[in-house]
Amino acid sequence: MYELFANSAAWASVVCYAAAALGCAYALFAAWAARGFVRSAIPPAGDCPAVTILKPLHGMEPDLYANLAGFCAQDYPSAVQIVFGVDDPADPAIGVVRKLVADFPDRDLTLAIDSRRHGENRKVSNLINMARQARHEVLVVSDSDIVVQPGYLQHIAAALARPGVGVATCLYRGIAAPGIWARLGAAAIDYHFLPNVLVGLKLGLAAPCFGSTIALRRATLVAIGGFEAVVDQLADDYALGALVRRAGLTVAIPNHIVGHVCAQRSARDLIRHELRWARTIRSIEPLGFAGLAITHAVPLALFGLVLGGINPAGLIVGAALACRFALQSETDRAFHLRGEFFWLEPLRDLLSFVIFVMSFFGRGVEWRGHRYGLRADNRLAYYGEVET
Repeated sequence: MYELFANSAAWASVVCYAAAALGCAYALFAAWAARGFVRSAIPPAGDCPAVTILKPLHGMEPDLYANLAGFCAQDYPSAVQIVFGVDDPADPAIGVVRKLVADFPDRDLTLAIDSRRHGENRKVSNLINMARQARHEVLVVSDSDIVVQPGYLQHIAAALARPGVGVATCLYRGIAAPGIWARLGAAAIDYHFLPNVLVGLKLGLAAPCFGSTIALRRATLVAIGGFEAVVDQLADDYALGALVRRAGLTVAIPNHIVGHVCAQRSARDLIRHELRWARTIRSIEPLGFAGLAITHAVPLALFGLVLGGINPAGLIVGAALACRFALQSETDRAFHLRGEFFWLEPLRDLLSFVIFVMSFFGRGVEWRGHRYGLRADNRLAYYGEVET
């Protein structure tokens, strides 16, 4: 019995080492992909149509005023309307919007308060209600925790103006609020999400559309069935992109990156948030998500060491760490990051692997204080409010 266990452990160790070696190669390829990313700092010239920005809001978030003010301060030569939307007349975000209206009297700012529900996705229901007040042909949907620079809209308009483009979207980096859990959340975006997307784009395996930015013409939105077409989807951003591609148009991703504020205050907040992300990706691309196992080279190498004992093959642990740090360094350079999470990366790798494994056990997610399940067709099923 002991011999059988030892043999099984030895074979499992070999499998872990082999997977870790593949992970090392993946990390080096991702570093090369990041090196090829050229971040554009100068807004391109071109047609700048009038734009309506739709900002769905839910509750008070860290730096909410500053995040929204960045959209009010856009350097854009044409008309810009911003519609802020809430579904609760008592939402504390309303006070922030009213302050913005007072502080930016020369801007076209509108507040939509509408509690009508159109499906299980509350954010999309909010967008359906807000869209009724949009006055311009080009619509830009952006989450409330996104940080942008003054030239953001010009980059988006230029990308949307390319022939055959139906949607323009943006990559994003992490911006950490104070606290270790927020810093770990930002590190996941910077050193796991970004490299994975870059690799997917390089290999033609990814077809993303991100909630950080979804810019499209009103005619395109109508042609794919409006926001109503994705009102029961958890991955509403991805679903919109898929509908646009199905209509024969493309999704453009300009070399312009925005920021995503990470404000997790506890381990529970972080795990809830990242488990929802992981299960969302798994629901979209089950096989591709399973293939991401090799991206966890450091944990796999450590498992191989534990199962196989100390031996020369254990050097793969050092190789995995070296490749991970090389990827991190190249990502910092490509996206102009400060590298403040460098020492967190081994811990971040282990936590990411735990989240990855957890995502296979269940289809439930928690989002904005509510619990949902995912049906077989990836539509949301509402379970109730999260117990605190």
